[in-house]
Amino acid sequence: MRQIPKLVAAAALAALTAAPTAALAQAYPARPVRVIVPYPPGGTVDAVARVVAQQLSEQMGQSFVIDNRAGANGAIGSDVIAKAAPDGYNLLIQASTFVANPLLQKDLPYDLKRDFTPISNIGSVPLIVTAFPGLPVKDLHDFITQVRDTPDRYSFAAPPVGAAAYLAEQAIKSQAKIQIQLIPYKGTTPALTDVMGGHVSAVIDALPSSYPLVKGGKLKALAVTSPSRLSFLPNVPTVAESGLPGFDMVSWYGMWGPANMPKDLAARLATEVGKGVRSKLATERLADQGFDAVGSSPDGFRVFIDQESAKYARIIKDANIKVE
Repeated sequence: MRQIPKLVAAAALAALTAAPTAALAQAYPARPVRVIVPYPPGGTVDAVARVVAQQLSEQMGQSFVIDNRAGANGAIGSDVIAKAAPDGYNLLIQASTFVANPLLQKDLPYDLKRDFTPISNIGSVPLIVTAFPGLPVKDLHDFITQVRDTPDRYSFAAPPVGAAAYLAEQAIKSQAKIQIQLIPYKGTTPALTDVMGGHVSAVIDALPSSYPLVKGGKLKALAVTSPSRLSFLPNVPTVAESGLPGFDMVSWYGMWGPANMPKDLAARLATEVGKGVRSKLATERLADQGFDAVGSSPDGFRVFIDQESAKYARIIKDANIKVE
């Protein structure tokens, strides 16, 4: 019998190897999919995740069920996915904090690059700098000037270490060369409550949770962290316009799976996420909160993660943030 040429044999083996993963992607999902959100219900990550999960359920004909596993600044829920089977039935929706934390914490129970499969960059929302309404400042430029003159009178409510808002506060403090007390908070709600009550001067937070309070007159908007002004807040300047040129910091959200997910499966999920974030449901629920839909491919998401990690590393170095 003639020997099969090596190239033909290799091609046949590759086709046989690829067949099971292609079949898996086509049959998926055959049962409900668990989507872990490693934060409590009600926050911005949870809100984005619920819109995405609802849309994926409608598009793919199977339930995508949110499972909130809060604790340790997102590490507890994330670790569940790191140890799950890479079959597409256990997914993670996390925020930019996920990429910053490895630069700030040495004792994480997982490795970001080794233990997860990036699936898609879902999208982002701007952050907003707000202050106690009775504070005698009109915008961030004015606030920075006042802090320089009398630093002991002002304070920032600091979000959990690693959050985009935390890094934004550190970056503003470093670039503006101001000394201002950062008062740590474990969550958004108590921080916003204390700023509204005048116990803390200002805070930076994701737009969706702070904007209703700005509309209601309970917080004073000083600046937004996006590169350009927002159409529904035209009189609120950007941080870049406030004396810190080039400033750009948003809170973004992504989907990951466990390591070693089949490429076809990750690609299919990414395609469905892309459709979902541009759906009528997502537009109705998220667009008026400043949400900027992305829905990238897995490869595009990997490149983005590397870029964001490098940016966060620069901020940490420039602000001299100590790694714990």
